[in-house]
This record gives sequence, structure tokens and C-alpha cells, in this order.
Amino acid sequence: MHVHASYDGHMRTTLEIPDEQRARLLEIAGARGEKGYSHLVQEAIELLLEQLRRKEGKVQAALAQKGVLSEKEADDLERRTQQTRCDWR
Repeated sequence: MHVHASYDGHMRTTLEIPDEQRARLLEIAGARGEKGYSHLVQEAIELLLEQLRRKEGKVQAALAQKGVLSEKEADDLERRTQQTRCDWR
């Protein structure tokens, strides 16, 4: 990856992508009336980052539940979960 700094808060970079992907990006950009595919790449990056943020939020929410169940409730939940997994196979 090759990067060029800019003074407007954006950064220019060189990405290596397969010809097929480049062609498809140009096709999509053209259908949107856009000259290049920079905006599409920005959208894809933002979607990925948002997906990772949501996943991290779910992990943190799950970890926050630690200790909420009594030992008996936790054992019962684990037993039922194992039984459900066995029933699916």
C-alpha cells in the first residue's frame, strides 16, 4: 500500500485489487453518476468498521452479563444448551 498525506483531512493511497473488482467498481460508480470508485471504497470501509463496532458492542454486552445468573441457573442453562446442540446433530 502506498500512501500520500493531504491537508484536507483525506489521505491518498494505492490499493491493489483484481481487475474484475476494479471493473465492477467502475461499473457501479458509473451507474451512480460518479467518476471514480473512491466513494465506493469509503462506503465499504465504513460498513466494515460499523460491523466490527456492532460486534464489539455485542461482545461487551455479553461480558457484562457475567455473574447475573445464579450458579444453579447457569448450570441449568448450560445443560439445556448442550441438550439443544445434541438434538440439532
